Amino acid sequence: MGHGHGHGSAADAGSASGRYVTRLSVAFGILLAFFVLEASVGLLTSSLALLSDAGHMFTDVLGVGMALAAITAARRPATNKSTFGLYRIEVLAALANAVLLFGVAGYILYESIGRFMRPHEVAGVPMMLTAAAGLVANVVVFLMLREGANESLNVRGAYLEVLADTIGSVGVLAGGFVTWAFGWYLADPIIAVAVGLFVLPRTFKLARQALRILVQQAPEGVDVSALSDELAALPSVTEVHDLHVWTLTSGMEVASAHLTIKPGADNGGVLVAAQRLLSERYHIEHATLQVEPAECAKRCQQLTW
Repeated sequence: MGHGHGHGSAADAGSASGRYVTRLSVAFGILLAFFVLEASVGLLTSSLALLSDAGHMFTDVLGVGMALAAITAARRPATNKSTFGLYRIEVLAALANAVLLFGVAGYILYESIGRFMRPHEVAGVPMMLTAAAGLVANVVVFLMLREGANESLNVRGAYLEVLADTIGSVGVLAGGFVTWAFGWYLADPIIAVAVGLFVLPRTFKLARQALRILVQQAPEGVDVSALSDELAALPSVTEVHDLHVWTLTSGMEVASAHLTIKPGADNGGVLVAAQRLLSERYHIEHATLQVEPAECAKRCQQLTW
């Protein structure tokens, strides 16, 4: 009987996360300052669109803050109590970001209904100036987080929030111009609804990705049946069971399996072949594999789960 482990994925992911701590810290400061500005002007001008944008900016502040806290916590080494480390905190933060975005979008859509029936007078010029300042802040943060969004689900959550807020700032800017130039106050709730509807599909996708990881579904793009067949087709392997593939956090796929082998087979050779297959074909670097004779496999078949 033998066991095999592949390492490197956790260290690589931790290193990648560490590269974005400084960027997230700067982004957090920028977003916090402009949230205070937008919320203040939105209240003074009675602009629902500007308050909507400020609400999204607030979720940006919380989202980036949670991303920063989660990445910092995830970089701590594994302990006897947390043997995998705290990488799942990143996924929880991404899910929390999605919940916040759903809440803000729902509130703005609800408030917009009242504004359609009773339009409020809105000061267009302060609305435009504040939206323009918010747009600059969002573009800066957007560019800072773009690279990290491809490596970390958590950073991607913050990135999507900033992307939505960038679009929202453009909309508020346009709404402010229409309000100032034509006195059409319905532009304000229309822009607010458009921002909310733009955010919802992206928020749903983020929440779905986070939930897939939390319920330990197989990573997207990994056909577990095909993987089992390929492992079973390795030399000296007669059967594969107890195969599990899941994602620990973004970019960290993990697998475990029992490989039944022929009598007299080379355990080490089977382990090396299986690890190579998982690494090269499925990019799974951390795998725990148990190589066992047929009599041990019978014990596994008696288990109920």
